[in-house]
Amino acid sequence: MFMGEYNHTVDAKGRVIVPSKFREQLGEEFVVTKGLDGCLFVYENTEWKALEEKLHALPLTNANARKFSRFFLAGATTCEVDKQGRILLPPVLREYANLTKDVVLVGVLSRVEIWDKDRWQENTY
Repeated sequence: MFMGEYNHTVDAKGRVIVPSKFREQLGEEFVVTKGLDGCLFVYENTEWKALEEKLHALPLTNANARKFSRFFLAGATTCEVDKQGRILLPPVLREYANLTKDVVLVGVLSRVEIWDKDRWQENTY
């Protein structure tokens, strides 16, 4: 289970440090995708597979189900942690979540969320 709140910055190359407590649970490779409310969702591989199965079970004939699946899958990417504990966030994900400098990584049960610091404060305070 993920919990806690950590402040970090995105460097000029689009990399962000993943807190060691989160890295221990996520492993060396995991999935980052567009999240709800304008943040990014980070899933450990087992949790991501479970989400994929749920999306796969949605009816193809339902337009909302197709949109929902596209939303999560189109932007999804596998990230690997480098020796300094950082991951490279693709430009499309940084743009979606407005991640330019100050970010907050938040543990939310089965996932980690990555927020622009200002947006995080608007949504929580």
